[in-house]
Amino acid sequence: MNQYELALVLSTKIEDEDRAAALEKIQGYITRFGGTVKDIEDGGRKKLAYEIQKEKEGYYSFIHFEAPATTPAEVESRVRIMEPVLRYLCVRQDA
Repeated sequence: MNQYELALVLSTKIEDEDRAAALEKIQGYITRFGGTVKDIEDGGRKKLAYEIQKEKEGYYSFIHFEAPATTPAEVESRVRIMEPVLRYLCVRQDA
């Protein structure tokens, strides 16, 4: 099992409940494909370096998880089409 970090930038146009629901949905994807969520870090609302879909700010979240090598690709394919997600990046952490 490898350690991963999934960084997300979510839209500021959605409500807090919808943002929490989106994060829970992503956690569900991670566990469905054999991963274990270790920690969720809330980065808060921050200004973006450049506009994305006409938005100047976004909510940052970081999900740390442990999973087999195939899980990140499966999770990314689902996160890619989620409406509130402006940007995402999944990286493997060194041991």
